[in-house]
Amino acid sequence: MLTVLFLGDIVGEPGRTAVIARLPKLKEKYALDFIIVNGENAAGGRGITGKITIDLLRAGVSVITTGDHVWDQKELLGFIETEPRLLRPVNYPDGAPGNGSIILETTKGKIGVIDVQARTFMQPILENPFRSIDAAVARMRDETPNIIVDVHGETTSEKIAMGRFLDGRVSAVIGTHTHVQTADEQIFPGGTAFLCDAGMCGPVNSILGRAVDPIMNRFISNLPASFPVAGGEVRLRGALIEIDQSTGRAVRIARVDEPGVTASSEQEPKIDIDEAPSPEQT
Repeated sequence: MLTVLFLGDIVGEPGRTAVIARLPKLKEKYALDFIIVNGENAAGGRGITGKITIDLLRAGVSVITTGDHVWDQKELLGFIETEPRLLRPVNYPDGAPGNGSIILETTKGKIGVIDVQARTFMQPILENPFRSIDAAVARMRDETPNIIVDVHGETTSEKIAMGRFLDGRVSAVIGTHTHVQTADEQIFPGGTAFLCDAGMCGPVNSILGRAVDPIMNRFISNLPASFPVAGGEVRLRGALIEIDQSTGRAVRIARVDEPGVTASSEQEPKIDIDEAPSPEQT
């Protein structure tokens, strides 16, 4: 059996510190063979840097996925070409830096990861995710049936549609982006595990990982505000997937909700938002 841990969006310094600190224990606790994290909010709550990527990989992460904030840290444009384990969405147009998929060897065989961004209420609007993922999965299945897909999207309907579309062709489809863990974990008839959103790795006494008062006041006043990453208790949320590596079919999926470490207030630069906050901005 191939055991995979998928952790949801890492939010800022509190989230990444907790992931790095807790991964050794989680690897032992769950006898993990492979670890995937979504890191697109790991740098100050928006984007990811080369240093953070390296720190996560050194801590034991196998692959890092991203989404609509992938380019928020401009240095990544050069770095992403040097690190194939850091993915950007596969449905970027031809010529975009980096890659949207990867296949890696494990002691239990090859496993592939594909990162795809949905389109409904998402910016930028990328190529049709269903057509892009269809081609990517077809290529990957020539090498391995063990495939995990991160579908980074706003709406439940589009993510569920992606899971149904890929049922029987990939091992798991796990949603990211909303930072709120859903309770719909299941295995579809074709053997594909599904969870609409993995949740986040970040401060729980927050609004999607950000300090409560500035966002609440922004909704009330409509005035511009800065949204610092929150402090306090951190939880690591995601999904644990067990796969029959001979067939690529999932045999079990379970939500994960693990304690992290208590974090002080985020010291990285605050993000100024000039329009009403929405999940794709946080």
